Amino acid sequence: MDISSQMLLFVKVVEQGSISAASREIGQSPSAVSRQVAQLEDQVRYRLLNRTRSGVSPTPEGRELYLKCKELAVKFAEAEDYIQSLDGLPRGKLSIVSSVTFGKSQLIPVLPKFLADNPDIQVSLEVTDRDIDFVAEGFDVAICLAEQRRQPDIVVRTLMQSRRILCAAPAYLERAGHPENFEDLAQHNCLGIAGNKERNEWIRGEGVSGRGVEAVGNFEGNSTDVVYRATLAGLGIARLPCYLVTAKLSSGELIRVLPEYSQRNAEIAVLFADRRNLAPKIRAFIDFLTGQFRNGAGAASDAVSARHDSIDVPISSLN
Repeated sequence: MDISSQMLLFVKVVEQGSISAASREIGQSPSAVSRQVAQLEDQVRYRLLNRTRSGVSPTPEGRELYLKCKELAVKFAEAEDYIQSLDGLPRGKLSIVSSVTFGKSQLIPVLPKFLADNPDIQVSLEVTDRDIDFVAEGFDVAICLAEQRRQPDIVVRTLMQSRRILCAAPAYLERAGHPENFEDLAQHNCLGIAGNKERNEWIRGEGVSGRGVEAVGNFEGNSTDVVYRATLAGLGIARLPCYLVTAKLSSGELIRVLPEYSQRNAEIAVLFADRRNLAPKIRAFIDFLTGQFRNGAGAASDAVSARHDSIDVPISSLN
């Protein structure tokens, strides 16, 4: 095995934290993997791994070499994906990052169909609401809200316009009463998103600036999903996306507060790098998403639109 192969192997050992785990992943014996790492240590003249009964961890020199070798591993994976894509068939590992709420409530339920349609693709999904540089972090695509877009030079495909409405559990409204107008919200326990002042400014009416209320209360969550579950538990009033609460409104587990209010300025989009030759696995996923939420999400929302007068609107033009 040449030194470049040993460097790639070293990356797997560090990331797995175990020689035996790395050996299982690449189909070699633990003794063969250990021997290759030892030869790499001889080449660089430093001990690279601390070996214990529970596994391995990089030494300071090993950590520095790992970071350099990781760059090589990423380039190698890109080259491998390119070679595999030459026949035009979607295959390989697809790395996706999604906002927590959309990922859990909308994306995961449709993944079985995508994987059934594309049996040679393996999905790796991370759900998070933190700010990310999805290209630098090695993700193929990102799905997020419009206000979470922070990067230039990316391609954006809007999946749906997401309306946000005010909701509360019956138990909370029985205890605190129903607000009769927007000003009454200042007297209620409003549930907010931690560390996100913009998301906690509830504007009254479409296109109206400076006429709103700040979501203030005794609870905030680090994601919309957390706030949604707190709302179901009866902690207070929250502003939530329609696609998330439609079923709970129908069942009566949530009640719409101030039904005349909705905010339509939230878009859900899929983002990917501006590459001239898009890998077939990424193209297949984007085509699936746009088709799924154009033909599927809209129908589900339309079924209750008459009752709730607010829907999540799929985009019909996605080119």
